[in-house]
Amino acid sequence: MIIVREAKLSDIDIVYDLIIAIAKHHNQEQYVTTSKDELISSAFANPPSFGVLLAEFNGEVAGYCSYTWNYSIWLGSNYMNIDDVFVWEKFRGKQIGELLMLKAKEVCLSHGANRIKWEVEKNNNGAIKFYERLGANIDIKGVFRWDIA
Repeated sequence: MIIVREAKLSDIDIVYDLIIAIAKHHNQEQYVTTSKDELISSAFANPPSFGVLLAEFNGEVAGYCSYTWNYSIWLGSNYMNIDDVFVWEKFRGKQIGELLMLKAKEVCLSHGANRIKWEVEKNNNGAIKFYERLGANIDIKGVFRWDIA
């Protein structure tokens, strides 16, 4: 049985482990500078800086989706920005990623927003096909990053 739910404070260790796992998966662990304390103070602030959805497969955490809220001046409304979607390898192929995305859609709609955005590596064909199967469209724009401090 698969359950997708919002993360609780008691989940912070597994959330941190999942963040490290996706960073390792992308060979980018050296870029993770957050800490469990930072995650706690950001995710459980009022208002929270970000949210996390956890997928459980038969009671074991199988993956997660993290998100933030942004405002689009063109839309004139808020939208959800998904930061990470990750499923532990042993749970892949069990529709967990799809259920995480569908729960993100539900959360987005419950907040009165009607758009979700996220990034995907342009050579990650499996992920692109997966997202297109959900009905998402790829936006061909470059993403800049400017580290100023």
